[in-house]
Amino acid sequence: MQNVEQEAGLAGSGRIERRCSEAGIYLGTSSFTASGWEGNFYPAGLKTSELLSYYARQFSTVEIDSTFYGTPKAATVSGWYEKTPGDFLFAAKVPQLITHEKVLLGCEAEFDEFAGRMELLREKLGPLLLQFPYFDRYAFTSIEEFLARLHFFLKRTRGVFAGELAVEIRNKDWLDGRFAEALREYNVALVLNDTSFVPRPWEMKEPFDLITADFLYVRWLGDRKGIEKQTKTWDKIIVDRQEDLRRWVELLRGLVMDKRIRKILAYANNHYAGHGPSTVQQFWELWSKNT
Repeated sequence: MQNVEQEAGLAGSGRIERRCSEAGIYLGTSSFTASGWEGNFYPAGLKTSELLSYYARQFSTVEIDSTFYGTPKAATVSGWYEKTPGDFLFAAKVPQLITHEKVLLGCEAEFDEFAGRMELLREKLGPLLLQFPYFDRYAFTSIEEFLARLHFFLKRTRGVFAGELAVEIRNKDWLDGRFAEALREYNVALVLNDTSFVPRPWEMKEPFDLITADFLYVRWLGDRKGIEKQTKTWDKIIVDRQEDLRRWVELLRGLVMDKRIRKILAYANNHYAGHGPSTVQQFWELWSKNT
């Protein structure tokens, strides 16, 4: 088997041809490894060190999940850079220490360290994702209390980090125009989700302007608990999401016409339908037919 990193052209190559890709549309999965992908998405026997290079020839972006558990070593981030072509983008979860434990308070040093480390990706650095947990009334008595803290964090962050940011919340009652406007002030993307804990964009009781930045960030997460009752080996589609994905195509086709949008990044989790790479391919087939 030819060395996959040689095939990928490493960091020096420019744009490469991929099946599920077009200018301004970045499609990928949540993480680039999973139980069930070997011999399925990845060729059997492929070395662990070659997985990312192979992945980057199939999809144009990946959402790094491991950063949620801590800031990676510089050598790790530099390795990601070297193993991917020049047109590839990395999104990465902000460490849970910032979003879940300190909840934006007193975390300046931790965020600066993380952002600085991720900037080693240079032109391949996409959005940093602030994925918040569900907050009960003991954490925040109101959305206003949370927004005040978020405002303070974003104002300070924008002074030290010029890159892209996206925010995901799991309090469905907070998804409204006020929240969107708070993000829009700092050009931060509101994550558009397909999951069990918040309504999808077309299910909002009170529709509002979903565009809060010059890019869109989509996550197809699904029902984690529900699908794990059926499988924990992610080698095939087991939940039919065709109609859901058609709705996403319709929604994104409409939003992409807005002149404020420069690009769309969308990530499929294995928990959405059973096999993240297949979900990406299904979306792409529907998207391509809708041109």
